[in-house]
Amino acid sequence: ANATGCSSVWGSTYPFNPYPFPWVNHLFQDAPSIAIGLFEGHMRKMADGFAAVRRAELELGDGYDAKRDDAFFARFDWHQFGDDEFALCPPIFAVGGDGAMMDIGFQNLSRLLASGKPVRVIVLDTQVYSNTGGQACTSGFLGQVSDMAAYGKGQHGKEEVRKELALLAIAHRGAYVLQASQASPSHMLGGVLRALQSRRPAVMVLHCPCPPEHGIADEGAERAARLALESRAFPVLEHNPDAGATLAEQLNLDGNPALDDPWPSYELRYLDESGAERTMTVPVTTADWAATELRFRKHFVPLPDNADADDLVPFHEFLLLPREEREGKRPFIYTIDVQRRLARLVASPEIVALAEDRLAFWSLLRQMSGRELAESLRDEVADAAVTTVRAEYEAKLADIKATYPPRIARRLAEGLIRAGNGKQTIAALLAKECTKLNAKMFAYNAKKQAYIKDPRAGTFRDLVMAAERCPVFIIHPGTPLNPKEKDLPKWTKRAERFA
Repeated sequence: ANATGCSSVWGSTYPFNPYPFPWVNHLFQDAPSIAIGLFEGHMRKMADGFAAVRRAELELGDGYDAKRDDAFFARFDWHQFGDDEFALCPPIFAVGGDGAMMDIGFQNLSRLLASGKPVRVIVLDTQVYSNTGGQACTSGFLGQVSDMAAYGKGQHGKEEVRKELALLAIAHRGAYVLQASQASPSHMLGGVLRALQSRRPAVMVLHCPCPPEHGIADEGAERAARLALESRAFPVLEHNPDAGATLAEQLNLDGNPALDDPWPSYELRYLDESGAERTMTVPVTTADWAATELRFRKHFVPLPDNADADDLVPFHEFLLLPREEREGKRPFIYTIDVQRRLARLVASPEIVALAEDRLAFWSLLRQMSGRELAESLRDEVADAAVTTVRAEYEAKLADIKATYPPRIARRLAEGLIRAGNGKQTIAALLAKECTKLNAKMFAYNAKKQAYIKDPRAGTFRDLVMAAERCPVFIIHPGTPLNPKEKDLPKWTKRAERFA
């Protein structure tokens, strides 16, 4: 079921027809609804065939019971198909552009997702109405220049943020959702195969750079898609409700570069004034991607080589500045000219807003997938972790004091002897070992008793090393607060003897 648009016009160009199977063309918005009808009719046909096979198998096995089995076959439909039977059913596809699926046809798509019918929906996301002259679409980006979103004195391109169809599809809670790009073919093809195997509605949002409307070369789609992926403009994702019980288990962001960083980085190679090749490590921001496409070109102004640098700030650093500190400063990105010389482009406020929107969306996806903790919860979680660690430490210490006083006394004595100075006090010994490692983590109270002042002021490594150096074996490192600490398996192993 192919919505009227680029897919049908391009797909009907003789003699190159990419559809070696039956398909129907129809009104712009109706692909999902047509697909539902095709699915119901086709599954009725398949159910009749499977029912005949099942009846024959029962007859051959002398197990057919008319009273029991006739009632079952009377209501037999695709819900009762076994996995082998379902795999034999040719998939029903609904294909359309972002306008057909996100705008005028979204109500049809929503109904399909709510139905639970395993129809496969492919959305060709060009961020513009490509087939009818390049009008603005809700899938377009902030600041994007197109018909009905022009750049002029009163308006600088599109003023609304992009509608994220993947999020809307996930909100239906029962659909398999894939957002993919030709920039990562293995991710895209693997997701499509999983969509075909899923017995759920499946939505595949595929990034389709449109050379004439985006202002890129005819052969530039792959490069444009790669820059969009790396700059967080179009992140890839997979939402599979069968992957686990929680949203974090169901949402997978694999396929995006530098998952734990705001931006990926790369080496920019250029020639200096003497002609020698130089390299510079720079992040791939949303501005770096936007500057390569004509639809955003009016948002960039080239700087002369002798431009005053006092008010210039690298784009990624500008985004980190508080609003009040941005006044009077201009964000810029590096680029190279045709002679491979280093150059600079100043980005408009609209590009700054676009980058902030893309970072906010990326952060939202990371929170949904469990890779990032919302800032409002970080202190609360950290405090809870400290409370847990402290309670665990105090409980173990109380148990030791109550159960092993002779053992502790012996270790105290042995520690004094090993220290080589029988006149030293326990507090002095501990001060030498603990505070020497980390004076912010370890401290002493008015009674000169050692305690852990702040577990967050140091690393798990500090705790383990303090436990190893402590002559009386009364430091118990417990559980690491930071699961990403360097060499954590090694320090966890060394901490086992103090459990």
